[in-house]
Amino acid sequence: MIEIRRGTVDDLPQVYALIQELAEYERAPQEVTNTLEEMERDGFGENPIYKFFVAENEDGVVGIALYYTAYSTWKGRMLFLEDLVVTERLRRAGIGRKLFDAVAQEAKDTGAKRFKWQVLEWNEPAIAFYKKIGADLDGEWINCNMTEEQIQRYVG
Repeated sequence: MIEIRRGTVDDLPQVYALIQELAEYERAPQEVTNTLEEMERDGFGENPIYKFFVAENEDGVVGIALYYTAYSTWKGRMLFLEDLVVTERLRRAGIGRKLFDAVAQEAKDTGAKRFKWQVLEWNEPAIAFYKKIGADLDGEWINCNMTEEQIQRYVG
């Protein structure tokens, strides 16, 4: 029995564990530098910048979908799904779809003009799912990022 619900501050330790599990899956565990304290501040502090849904069963939180509102100068409000994670032992059981559906409903309910996310090019199960639901997989745009250190060097 899986329940999908909005995440709370009390869920953060289990959410953080799933984030670390995702980093292992994506072969980049050393890249997680975020902390529970930062997640609490950024999600539940004075100026929250993200929200999330959790998938929960009798074992606790077994999946998350973390998202935030962004803005397109051409289209307006959009929702960006930052991460969708289901614990490895329960993948391929439809939990990810339920979480994805919750965020898609949130996009609809909030009047988002776009619903965006990224997928690693080698994540074939996720790519197959996104194709199955009719999403556009855009190979035209190049992702650009700066690390904290690069920002400091650039800004001075």
